[in-house]
Amino acid sequence: MVCVLVPVLLAAVMGCGVRPSGVSDAGEAPTGVAPGMTLYFVDEDGLRPQFRRTERLGTVSDAVSLLLSGPGDSEVRTEIAPTPVTSVEVTTHPETIELRVPLDIEDVTPLGIDQIVCTARTSHVQNGGSDRTRVRIRFVQFTPESEVHRTCPLYE
Repeated sequence: MVCVLVPVLLAAVMGCGVRPSGVSDAGEAPTGVAPGMTLYFVDEDGLRPQFRRTERLGTVSDAVSLLLSGPGDSEVRTEIAPTPVTSVEVTTHPETIELRVPLDIEDVTPLGIDQIVCTARTSHVQNGGSDRTRVRIRFVQFTPESEVHRTCPLYE
């Protein structure tokens, strides 16, 4: 019995011959998989994704803030009233993204709400989040609309 255990013990102590290596530097970590963000605007057919080149993927907050800055010189429009404040606070929960936007409910149409929800959802998914996550929009003034957990109608 001892004769059998000695070779097994020696093999375990010696390992398989692979030597440990030091840490190797592979450069900087990637900052995103896309050179921009997808925002949702409106055209004659309804909601339409529009890619905006920003040289980085960006966060949900970045994407919604860029959406609030308007469609720029493009062929699409927005259903969100212009606002000088475009910063958006984002809190992510296991199944919900909560957005605090600098808008009142009167500042957006139902299609404008869909623009915000689709933009937030797409950014969340592009950053590795679940496509089942719902979006809740908290407006400046309380409204029952702030309690609704929404999905993007393009992906239902």
